[in-house]
Amino acid sequence: QVQLVESGGGLVQAGGSLRLSCAASGRTFSISAMGWFRQAPGKEREFVAAIGWSGGSKQYADSVKGRFTISRDNAKNTVYLQMDSLKSEDTAVYYCATSRTLVSSFVPNSWGQGTQVTVSS
Repeated sequence: QVQLVESGGGLVQAGGSLRLSCAASGRTFSISAMGWFRQAPGKEREFVAAIGWSGGSKQYADSVKGRFTISRDNAKNTVYLQMDSLKSEDTAVYYCATSRTLVSSFVPNSWGQGTQVTVSS
């Protein structure tokens, strides 16, 4: 399995920005795509964004499209999530995940521990 460690969460004001990082280790050769999910209190975990590991194809949830940008650094086995124009609705625990399937059909097989993002308003 792949081990994932997220970082970069914190408290920001509405309209501000935050950049999350996720470093992967272990069986990284098995990664086809990496992505981000989030879960707010009382809500189900939802897909945020994903990126193909080799081709770099990207996919975003409609709720974050135009505000969030996912990117990767294959040499560092790291994926990033640049979050701009943050809203209070973005408050959640953000989880990094890997998939052995394509970005368009992302099926998480490894999860990070999560990092808290809180947007104040």
